[in-house]
Amino acid sequence: MQHMKHYNSSVSARIIKIATLAVAMGMAMILIAVATGKGLQKEIKNKTAVFNGHLIVSPFENSESQVSIIPFLDTSELRANIESEAEVIHIQRVAIKAGLLKTDSSFEGVVFKGVDADYEWENLNTFLVEGRFPDLGEKVSNEVVVSKVIAQRLSLEIGDDVSAYFQNSLNQKVPNIRKFKIVGFFLSGFPDFDQTFVLGDIKHVQRINKWKENQIGAYEVFIKDLDEVSRVGSTIYKKLPSDLDVVELTKQYATIFQWISLFDFNILIIITVMIIVGVINMSTALLVLILERSQMIGLLKTLGARNKLIQKIFLFNGIVIMSRGLLWGNFIGLLFYFSQRYGKWIRLDPETYYVNVAPVTLSVLDFLVLNLGVLGISAVLLWIPSLIISGISPSRVLRFR
Repeated sequence: MQHMKHYNSSVSARIIKIATLAVAMGMAMILIAVATGKGLQKEIKNKTAVFNGHLIVSPFENSESQVSIIPFLDTSELRANIESEAEVIHIQRVAIKAGLLKTDSSFEGVVFKGVDADYEWENLNTFLVEGRFPDLGEKVSNEVVVSKVIAQRLSLEIGDDVSAYFQNSLNQKVPNIRKFKIVGFFLSGFPDFDQTFVLGDIKHVQRINKWKENQIGAYEVFIKDLDEVSRVGSTIYKKLPSDLDVVELTKQYATIFQWISLFDFNILIIITVMIIVGVINMSTALLVLILERSQMIGLLKTLGARNKLIQKIFLFNGIVIMSRGLLWGNFIGLLFYFSQRYGKWIRLDPETYYVNVAPVTLSVLDFLVLNLGVLGISAVLLWIPSLIISGISPSRVLRFR
């Protein structure tokens, strides 16, 4: 009899350890999935917004093209109409022109993005890898910042001069030539930008296209919350002249945003699977505990204890065991989060993921909701195996004592 008690005790102890480990690994995987998934979504959204704004206001012809085909008048009244929307935090004027950068030994097709003195260079600070941003003022500036990718292809260094060739039409025989001075390199990890963009003075585009000083290609509008982009875009569109359109960032890069929206589904699948695995293991452990203590249950029933009271006792025991697993799971998950956030030891291919380091983000609210949600759902589901207690008869389990 003593041997049997020892055997039962060791079996239940092992099963409880396995269940605790399963809960710990499940919770750790949930935290890692949420942190990396949301981090990647946030980083990609930020990068696309930094280079384009959340909303682009331009003529309808320009909204269908990557370059500025026709201009529109930049007026204080038009800007005031856009800025009257409470969500808007900044507007900047741009004009885009396709061109060719050429050195003595090589050439590269580029998109020259002309910007004005109101351009928020601070947004690009994290992407500036060498040099500085162009100094733009009233006079035309020949300073430009190019991507590190283009610089490597053309063997350019900070301070080098590079020739740029632009055409207004296919019939133009002699291209417009501009000589630019490289003052900085940026690297976003976003191939769409790194392989094509050159940023410089908008006055070059205006002069090449023979536009007036107050004619531009587009407004890039930044708002407080990307989740409000559709509503804000619709509101601004109603305030604009009939020849201007509003293109939302989520529609301009629809493929990218559809791809990152799949992360939410993947995270949900991981959370569901991990909860199921954890609950199955905890249910097994709880069943073993109940069966091992069937004589104690029978004794409590003979003393007048109701089934619900006994169920609560075992359910509480199961929650305590699960909480121990959650504690270890949180430790592992947070260890990964902080080590990746500050150590950046997991690298990604920017050609596929648009970032070279796996970004992580996890708010206190996310952390609390995940823990309380997992614990709450598990507690409800653990009530099911505890129902076996109602089927235990005191006369059966106590007659062998």
